[in-house]
Amino acid sequence: MTARGPGPRYRTDGSCPLQGRVAVVTGAARGLGAGLAYALSRRGARVALIGLEEERLARLAADLPGRAAHWHADVTDADALSVTAEAVRGTLGEASVVVANAGVALGGTLLECDPGDWRRVIDVNLVGSALTARCFLPHLLRTRGYYLQVASLAALAPAPLLTAYCASKSGAEAFAQALRAEVGHRGVAVGIAYLSWADTDMIREGDRTEVFHELRTHLPWPASVVHGTAPFVGVMVRGIERRSARVYAPAWLRGAQLVRACLPSLVAHRSRRVLARRDGPLPPTGLLGPGGEAAAAAPSARTGPPDQKP
Repeated sequence: MTARGPGPRYRTDGSCPLQGRVAVVTGAARGLGAGLAYALSRRGARVALIGLEEERLARLAADLPGRAAHWHADVTDADALSVTAEAVRGTLGEASVVVANAGVALGGTLLECDPGDWRRVIDVNLVGSALTARCFLPHLLRTRGYYLQVASLAALAPAPLLTAYCASKSGAEAFAQALRAEVGHRGVAVGIAYLSWADTDMIREGDRTEVFHELRTHLPWPASVVHGTAPFVGVMVRGIERRSARVYAPAWLRGAQLVRACLPSLVAHRSRRVLARRDGPLPPTGLLGPGGEAAAAAPSARTGPPDQKP
């Protein structure tokens, strides 16, 4: 379900509004990013794939039905993203759509989580989104385009054991709202995608950990349900075509938006009872899934001083 935003300024005739336009997707190697890349390509867009898993990106670019290209870049590296934005312009053209989808997750209590992993979640999900917008904003200003920020149910109802993820997604939501107010008068539309649990590699690995089992099994229905990625992708594509201000998948998240002021208190009350029954702390998960492994291995994940040569 989507909330309609400003009209589709990049529509030029009666055909699909994405036909011939350039769409950038970060975190495109797998999961929702890969599914979205396929869907946008089928709608006629030229797709720029950005991520850390270069071999998967190359295979995906070759498999897409339309024109596509891929770039290995870390969204937390401003210089690399700037170079990538110029390369996209030179290879495919200026972007009319940018989807800030790259994200990682970490489960565990604040005291038990590795500080470097915790910070990496913030850097990828929040700082990486802001850098993506900054580097591609000159494209969007010239094309009067659309920026979609992928947020989460975690932005509406922050949950225990996910402090970094909730902080990053809440921050990304606030960032996108501020950016919308900043660039709307210049013809750029900004949307936020509020998504619940999707059946991705990250969530599947998370469900094999004690932290996520404890978290999800105590969530009330329907917040505990994991959904296939295809419906989420379909909703996101419709939101992109309509330049929607808000995108909700599944649709019940619209109701959560309406009562979001009450949700933190309800979550805290329920969590107090659930966590008090445990005998000891939950072991942290580390950065989840292959995407988390790639993010942890990236050079920009280093938080300490550089190695010194002997």
